Amino acid sequence: MSETSDQRALAVSLGAMRDDELVRLFADREVSPTATWRDMFDAADALLDPASIGRALPALNRAEAQGLVDATASRTPLPPESRDALISRALAREDGTPFTAVAEIVGETFPDGIPDTEIPAVTSDPAPREAAAAEDAFTNAASLADVLLLALETPLGRIGSGSLGAGERRRLVETGAAVTPDDADLLVGLGAAVGLLGSNGRAWLVTRAGRDWLRKPTLDRWESTAAALRDALPSSYRSPDGGWVSAYLWAGAAPFDPTGPRHASEWIARFRAWGLIDTAGQETPWSRGLAAGGPAETDALRALLPPEVDRVYLQNDLTAIAPGPLAPHLDVRLRGMAARESRAQASSYRFSAASIGSAITAGETAESLRDFLTGLSLTGLPQPLAYVIERSAAEHGRVRVARDEASGLTRIRTDDATLARAMEVDQSLRSIALTVDDDADGHDLVTHVDRDVVFWALSDAHYPAVAVDADGRARALDRARLAPDESAPSPADVYAPLVGRLRAGVGDSDAAWLERELDQAVRTRSVVDVTVRLPDGSARVFRLEATGLGGGRLRGRDKAADVERTLPLSHIDGVALVD
Repeated sequence: MSETSDQRALAVSLGAMRDDELVRLFADREVSPTATWRDMFDAADALLDPASIGRALPALNRAEAQGLVDATASRTPLPPESRDALISRALAREDGTPFTAVAEIVGETFPDGIPDTEIPAVTSDPAPREAAAAEDAFTNAASLADVLLLALETPLGRIGSGSLGAGERRRLVETGAAVTPDDADLLVGLGAAVGLLGSNGRAWLVTRAGRDWLRKPTLDRWESTAAALRDALPSSYRSPDGGWVSAYLWAGAAPFDPTGPRHASEWIARFRAWGLIDTAGQETPWSRGLAAGGPAETDALRALLPPEVDRVYLQNDLTAIAPGPLAPHLDVRLRGMAARESRAQASSYRFSAASIGSAITAGETAESLRDFLTGLSLTGLPQPLAYVIERSAAEHGRVRVARDEASGLTRIRTDDATLARAMEVDQSLRSIALTVDDDADGHDLVTHVDRDVVFWALSDAHYPAVAVDADGRARALDRARLAPDESAPSPADVYAPLVGRLRAGVGDSDAAWLERELDQAVRTRSVVDVTVRLPDGSARVFRLEATGLGGGRLRGRDKAADVERTLPLSHIDGVALVD
């Protein structure tokens, strides 16, 4: 039968592949590394299973899919441009003809061929579209920064599908990081696609690259993200030169993928949000280089972006007003010591004792705050703000948290007996189990809990704590939870045990295939014609109903003589199923 010959042909092809080719095939076909295959025949059976083929076809790009559909309809070999790719994925024989099981699924999916996709002509004035695209790029770069800053404070919870939970969408909208819940999903998806956000399975967290990205100027943020977006595109959207094909073709770029249109709409939304394509689906002047596989043309975008400012007005009411978009690195630092109240062309920020205290907790000092704000201000440092800084800094050092190297304990030291007593009995601090150190001079508390944990527990309970080293110098502690570094094993390592087992199962392929056919015949009680080599060198064909296989012998009932026969496998030259 054709399926049987396909399995044997594929098994022989698999046996002739190099290990790296097998690894690439298994990765492309999403084979489980724990598959219980014993030999190449098991592998061939599994790869030609309709369910396995159904999982492989959606990964084909349009050219590969078109070649497969045309070859199936015409019953001819695949065209040269797609032949090697489809053979390497175990979808076609070595001669370029699709395997029977593959052809059946292809014919059922596209009996009338793959529908054409047209690229419409755009005749409208591009200038307004380019201006809108530049505005989108600028706005969404700022919005993505807001998302990352919020995720640094508190990871963004995600549901099983990977999407944001409803509460997290609402949080992003309420804080101004996103305009709508859909925008929140778009920004998080974009950040994850380019490696600025990562997941621990339960939440989205900022990666190390994302934290570094926050310190970059706007145009550098845009450029690095634009290149990463291009590189993260599905391969079916990419062009041979390393760029991308027209966005109009993305929905049909993977014809066998039923989710193709939805995935295409997600990527189109990301590209529009980042100003890489306009509302008409056309590349913008600054993205044409990227679309052709080269670098972005940032000068064209810079001309349309609003100028950024590096100074603010500090006011007596403890607010700061930026007369334009504040340079990102200044905005990030300023938001570490003040709460942003509005974001527009002119943003406003508000200082408070709590916000200044948070800045000191994060490593700022009274001197560093004064120096930064004085250099940033167009109006000097107002007296009310200077007073809040001094008072907060003085208050903040009243509780010092250090590691006692001699005992290995964490020591909390304060000169205020009332404050020490309050911490000792505070129910919100029960988890760190503070006890009074009676042997110490002063009002020390100790605990077995790690210093960093103790410090943040005290800070959350609004005690004026500062972490200090062994010499009493203040230390800045970074509370941000970053996404774990992804160090996934290489496909070669993942599939090494499976490839090794398959190689060990390779012996006499003809004998193995013969035994496999006989085993299948016995399982189904099939009638087969068995060709046996006789001692005199002649051959004889027995038509048997196969009943058993074991001990190197085949047992079956001879349909012509109506007797039981036992034939040694070493003398069987061939077997054919009787229809």
